Amino acid sequence: MNRKYKLSIALDVDDILMECTSYAIRLANEKYKFDPPMTIYEKVKWGKTGERIDSIYPYFKDPDFYRNQPIYEGAKEFVRKLSQMTEIFICTAVPPEVMGIRAQRIMEEFPEISADHIYMGARKENIHTDILFDDAMHNILTSNAKYPVLMRRPWNQEATGMLAVNRYDEFLKIVEVIAESYSINPSSSVFESSDIVVLVGPSGCGKSKIATRFLAENKDFEKLISYTTKDPTAVEENNWYNYVSLEEFRSMCDNGELLESTMYAGHGYGSKKIDVEKILNKGKRVLTTMDICGAMALKTHFKNVTSIFIKREKRALMTNILKKNSSIEDKVNRLTAIEYMDKNAAICDYVISFESYDDAVEQLRNILK
Repeated sequence: MNRKYKLSIALDVDDILMECTSYAIRLANEKYKFDPPMTIYEKVKWGKTGERIDSIYPYFKDPDFYRNQPIYEGAKEFVRKLSQMTEIFICTAVPPEVMGIRAQRIMEEFPEISADHIYMGARKENIHTDILFDDAMHNILTSNAKYPVLMRRPWNQEATGMLAVNRYDEFLKIVEVIAESYSINPSSSVFESSDIVVLVGPSGCGKSKIATRFLAENKDFEKLISYTTKDPTAVEENNWYNYVSLEEFRSMCDNGELLESTMYAGHGYGSKKIDVEKILNKGKRVLTTMDICGAMALKTHFKNVTSIFIKREKRALMTNILKKNSSIEDKVNRLTAIEYMDKNAAICDYVISFESYDDAVEQLRNILK
């Protein structure tokens, strides 16, 4: 097969291609008649929690569970499109007694994946591919893939800084962007006027301050106001956010109102596609700050999006994070995310590295002029 890109991708199966946690929750609700019924939002971490959600684990040892696992809507089309773009491998962890069932289901449901590309086992760090697509944080953190990509689920809500998506089309866009980053020399790229500009960077890099200063002198741009469930008085640069309740946020997610969303430290963050469209319809250009996942979501939903990575010396990032008024766990998560800085910078359209904010704003001005 002639593939568009010379890349290799390892796909997880459970909670990526086939329903696993959500299917087990439905079975447990039917068996135990929970009132109120369990929801997937109760699965807040990997492994057992001592709560009623633990009732799903016996199903993961039942062969009939694997025989009857539903395929996610759109999964077959996703694999078909991906097989035309790259070389696909399956890397899936199941009990030994159901390995045959799992392999048979994969070959039946996804004929584009050959039998010799199916690997069974939990040690996914032994798989060396360009990209890994998985929902388990420990697999992402230990992966030897050049670009591990996380599928957002309630049990990995603490993830920050790394590549992550909510949908198949966002993952396909990431594959496209990564492939193009291999073939394009950034120094030779020419800026074309973009309708949407997104500043990307790790916590503490100063992207919101840079954006605020730039907006003060560039009236043809308007900032995109995002949404958060975090108390606005506790959010730095809180004039970039609208406050909503957790219930409202989950409703926006479930109804497809958000073009990108994430849960971090127990709080939701996201942006609405309609808000972007309102700014564009006024004849304005959009400027926003997001993590790398949000930037890729924008590129999925809109044309003419430019991503600019705000890069700072690691010591400065660590200092800014440690100064934050947040929990130790929050600081650890943000510090851990710094290690993904270079990978994220590599797939952005431009990189700004600076010593002073005046310098950063000047570089941004030169890129967008």
